[in-house]
Amino acid sequence: MLVLTRKKSEMIRIGDNIVIKVISTGNGKVKIGIEAPNDVRVVRAELCEQPQTRVIPTQSLRDRVLARRSVIAAK
Repeated sequence: MLVLTRKKSEMIRIGDNIVIKVISTGNGKVKIGIEAPNDVRVVRAELCEQPQTRVIPTQSLRDRVLARRSVIAAK
């Protein structure tokens, strides 16, 4: 892990097209801004670490109905 010290308005560049800028600091918090291309997904880490509570079936009801219709139509 690379650890850097930055002051307000200072930036960090990642590659050619990602910039992280310190917007403000104080009260034990740091506010940062991230500039990245639209195709780069930027998400808070705690949102990615939550366990999946929703069960995703392997085949949806819609898919099963459509598959059955195609079998019936083929007869």
